[in-house]
Amino acid sequence: MPTAHIEAKKEDIAKKVLMPGDPLRCKYIADNFLTDVKIVNNVRNMTAYTGFYNGEKITVFPSGMGIPSVGIYSYELYNIYDVEEIIRIGTSGSNNKNLKLLDVVLADSAYTMSSFPKAFDGDNINYIESDKKLNQKIIETAKAKNINLNVGPIITSDIFDPYIDFTKYIKNYDSNIDYLALEMEAFGLFYIAKKFNKKAAALTTIVDIIGTHESISSSDRQNSLNDMIKLALDAITLS
Repeated sequence: MPTAHIEAKKEDIAKKVLMPGDPLRCKYIADNFLTDVKIVNNVRNMTAYTGFYNGEKITVFPSGMGIPSVGIYSYELYNIYDVEEIIRIGTSGSNNKNLKLLDVVLADSAYTMSSFPKAFDGDNINYIESDKKLNQKIIETAKAKNINLNVGPIITSDIFDPYIDFTKYIKNYDSNIDYLALEMEAFGLFYIAKKFNKKAAALTTIVDIIGTHESISSSDRQNSLNDMIKLALDAITLS
């Protein structure tokens, strides 16, 4: 069952997966939230872990950065390892005036200018929705845990927002849409999930306020996202 990117045996990967971008965030989750943990992948140092949360088997697998990377790992997890659900848990920037640092966003849809759909299967699309049933579990869990959750559309970009003139970049998108966040992976995950009739959702924590230079440190990005992590774990283990 191993692929060029995943060395795990099929039985070592759970049907439900949390997918941070950063392998070190995977380690943090495994160390602090899971029990009976074992490493199931180390190819290219993309270390993944399988353990148990409230008695349910969970895999935490890194996506890397960008649509091509998340496209590889989600394709292999869904199509080869028979994963059913993936929740992305990542970080993002935002220029939405109603959001602040460390706010949590649930993407109900993602917009992109990426050519990934065209290259993958000739699809001329730049908008895709996440899984409504999985989103509903996340929304219900957030209410039960008194976690403030912002639900709405996001942008998935091929470019890290601090490196560009964002005032010019955002003009490429519909100005009538109130985008909540800008990140680099969710569209690719949603797209691959729909190709294989699987479930995907994306939670992201705001770590940069675009235009004001407000941000949190790299160590905080790794370790201070507990609300989002706990929300994802509690939601994905709901029956």
